[in-house]
Amino acid sequence: MRWTPGKRSANLQDLRGVSGGAKMGVGGTVILLVLSLVFGKDLLNSGLGQVVSPPGAQTERASSPEEERLVDFVSFVLDDTEAVWKQAFSRDGQTYPAPKLTVFTDSVRSGCGVGEAAMGPFYCPADRTAYIDLGFYRELKARFGAPGDFAQAYVLAHEIGHHVQNVLGIERRVRQQQSARPGDRNALSVRMELQADCFAGVWAHSTAKRDLLETGDVEEALQAASAIGDDRLQKSATGRVNPETWTHGSSAQRVTWFKRGMQGGRVEDCDTFAEGSP
Repeated sequence: MRWTPGKRSANLQDLRGVSGGAKMGVGGTVILLVLSLVFGKDLLNSGLGQVVSPPGAQTERASSPEEERLVDFVSFVLDDTEAVWKQAFSRDGQTYPAPKLTVFTDSVRSGCGVGEAAMGPFYCPADRTAYIDLGFYRELKARFGAPGDFAQAYVLAHEIGHHVQNVLGIERRVRQQQSARPGDRNALSVRMELQADCFAGVWAHSTAKRDLLETGDVEEALQAASAIGDDRLQKSATGRVNPETWTHGSSAQRVTWFKRGMQGGRVEDCDTFAEGSP
């Protein structure tokens, strides 16, 4: 992806080295992932395994030039998504309130509780902030076989997609429906996640129009979307696939909706809640 490091975004909060809780570790992550897929509940985000450390607790760490460049990159993507969504909202006579992005190490306190690196990147509607431990990008490359800067950009754009849903009131309506129809909780979650993928594609459409993409960038994003599909994760973790327990959608669904958003570049192309979708 073509980009130039510059002044870091005013909406970026760097909390690397500040610990909001105890690190779960890869073993704990795998156990909770398997249990989540078996029981159809998002146990990674349920608070299980979190041990809160005293306020202000810190961990000593040293940052590398490569990591600093990665912070610059996510800052660039954050500001770029903001510009694209502000323009999209403005066309409809609406105002887009920019989200925050918190970069952390191991664990962090959010408006939604303690978040851990083991959970992967996440968005908290309560404080309108996306959270990411940059170590996830190493996992994305090493464990999921999805390297590249546009794969990294897709991950962040997906979380910003959840912010768009929050601003539009979609997130609130889905949570209400999940409470009213517990049996449809997972299916509704899948639709919301696929819509965030489509919104990431809407942003990607803009980057293509502005000639920010390089050869192979789109393939990087599609590989990342495919790598974190529920069916692929289930197969890897348990050797079986159970669609009824999915919360994010299959690899094919995630790829399809990202491509749909990227091809059309329109919010109206991303109605994953329409009859017959996803």
